[in-house]
Amino acid sequence: MKDLLISDITREMLPYLNNAQMLKLQEVLNHCLWNVNVEMNQEQSEDTPEKTNDEFLELFITAKRVEGCSEKTLKYYQATIRKMFSITSIHVTHITTEDLRSYLADYQKINNCSKANIDNIRRILSTFFAWLEDENYIIKSPVRRIHKIRTAKTVKETYTDESLELLRDNAENLRDLAMIDLLASTGMRVGEMVQLNIEDIDFENRECIVFGKGSKERPVYFDARTKIHLKNYIQSRTDDNAALFVSLLKPYNRLEISGVEIRLRELGKKLGIHKVHPHKFRRTLATRAIDKGMPIEQVQHLLGHAKIDTTMQYAMVNQNNVKISHQKFIA
Repeated sequence: MKDLLISDITREMLPYLNNAQMLKLQEVLNHCLWNVNVEMNQEQSEDTPEKTNDEFLELFITAKRVEGCSEKTLKYYQATIRKMFSITSIHVTHITTEDLRSYLADYQKINNCSKANIDNIRRILSTFFAWLEDENYIIKSPVRRIHKIRTAKTVKETYTDESLELLRDNAENLRDLAMIDLLASTGMRVGEMVQLNIEDIDFENRECIVFGKGSKERPVYFDARTKIHLKNYIQSRTDDNAALFVSLLKPYNRLEISGVEIRLRELGKKLGIHKVHPHKFRRTLATRAIDKGMPIEQVQHLLGHAKIDTTMQYAMVNQNNVKISHQKFIA
């Protein structure tokens, strides 16, 4: 109860004191009240903070929407934070580090989920409470002392040269062949690809502008083979849809992400290639680019990553190259 009282006092003084003064105030309150018993009377216990948890959440979502977060990301934020509210039943201004540690531990135990999943929840809660701190709704984020959860690093698969050629040779139509080549040569996200229109393609310079996460524009580049297959596909079409990739049957609607995933998965099963999906092309491009000496900063821009750490997660170093380097420099 004493800690809550000190927290309430310091929070009320946030608009009037700087950081150094706030620290001094907390020090004085802790010193003066260290041997004082604090009890809350019935009238005080019925008092509620000015904003509810749901109101704080709505303010947070609005702020993130203004910052350019996608609706998919916002829904993930909202569902994760609301789940935490339903379990803890504590007002955000009173939630402690211990409350959140207990919540994460119980969540993992009850749902039997991976450490990576728990760390994703931790990151979202960290973003939320950091925003509350920045907006002066709380003194300090309780997630600060909850460090990144260590997860096992697995080397994710990439396509071999043989697999890529098999996919190309066995594509059932010009559209699927053009899709495979565009994903393999640009490393773009499948969500970026399905948004493209024919007019977005600059065939002369072999490039196009895509809209990545957060509606950020960036140029991507494709090779000569992709240029030829894209042109052949576009010239074969009889529809008037502006989309770069459309369904094979009338009314020739714009192809969706699920449509691309299904086509590639079916082709992979037919050829006996393990885990064929659009994102694997992106990982393959990043790995090969780094293996061939492309600076990691350039790979970062090519893939449209805000942080270079994300790029490093995509770019799995080829173990054969490690062996060759060992023989060259050490053995």
